[in-house]
Amino acid sequence: MAATPESVIDQLLHDTVDKNASDLHLVPGYPPTLRVHGDLIEAGEKPLTGEDVRRMVEHVMPATARKPKPDSRDIDFATQIEHGGHTERFRVNVFFSRGDVGACFRHIPSCVPRLEEIGFPQDLADRILQQTNGLVLVTGITGAGKTTSLAALVQCFNRAGGYRIVTIEEPIEYLFERCPGSVITQREVGADVSSFFDGLRFGLRQDPDIILVGEIRDRETAQLALSAAETGHLIFATLHTADAKGAITRLVDLFPTEVHDDVRTQLSMSLRYVIAQHLLPPRERGGRRVLAMEVLYANFAVRAAIRAGKIENIESAIQSGKRDGMWTLDMHLRLLLQENRIDLATARAFAKDPSEFGNGNGFG
Repeated sequence: MAATPESVIDQLLHDTVDKNASDLHLVPGYPPTLRVHGDLIEAGEKPLTGEDVRRMVEHVMPATARKPKPDSRDIDFATQIEHGGHTERFRVNVFFSRGDVGACFRHIPSCVPRLEEIGFPQDLADRILQQTNGLVLVTGITGAGKTTSLAALVQCFNRAGGYRIVTIEEPIEYLFERCPGSVITQREVGADVSSFFDGLRFGLRQDPDIILVGEIRDRETAQLALSAAETGHLIFATLHTADAKGAITRLVDLFPTEVHDDVRTQLSMSLRYVIAQHLLPPRERGGRRVLAMEVLYANFAVRAAIRAGKIENIESAIQSGKRDGMWTLDMHLRLLLQENRIDLATARAFAKDPSEFGNGNGFG
């Protein structure tokens, strides 16, 4: 019997897990394609048709995701399979291209990874875990590991005990385990709550110590996150920006110009950390991608720069803030280069100032 699109997608999802792939791409006109440690590898010989992909997506899509948002034809949802006695989850984005349906499946590990597994610096994590309130932003492009880093940090609080944690995600990716002394609620936008704003608004009524907001996209959510951070809650959230100072301007620019001064003042008081992430190709082909980051801590100099709107001063504050646990992306690239985790070409490609990488030696 010929394989059907429904049976093919089932097998492809199992192959994604077996091959330790991060993503499965279903694009009409191309064979199914896996991303394994950063490389794209064809998982079949026959190009897919738009009808193939449509049937594959419908086979795994939950009923709650079948109606797209009024302002977007893209659909996000999570799905899962049973594989080797374990439940394996996937985050799915369904999109349209020239009228045809396409999809990308991101494999979500069954367990929340430990900090050391993803390369998140323990000393930085320890500083963040000491915070009792304020706003912690993790930024980066899509696929930079923001969700994974946040999950690993939240899991540390969860395991420590004594925390009421609420997450608002689109969709829910990592499932947090039940830990003694903590209570955690995970809410999915579109299924459990209508928006990030509503999830945050109602979450504040659920006696939270920590709230994770999957993404700050609009002024209302940003304002509520700032207010919640200012009134004693620890708020984790993501933004799509390339560097740390870009997160400041992005957040402020969500508001009308006439209130920018007030927003900057509020942000200067509530901000704790901005972590701008990148996932880099490893030095050894086929290895796990390497986490590189820029770290901003809201010390006195940073808060003053934010209040005054002197964003250009933030870069120098990061460069001179090593004692407070800050570093620039280029500083981290030099360390990774020194540790032979990335090569010189990668360092130059991602550096803000490639000319500094003449020999690749030194850190700081």
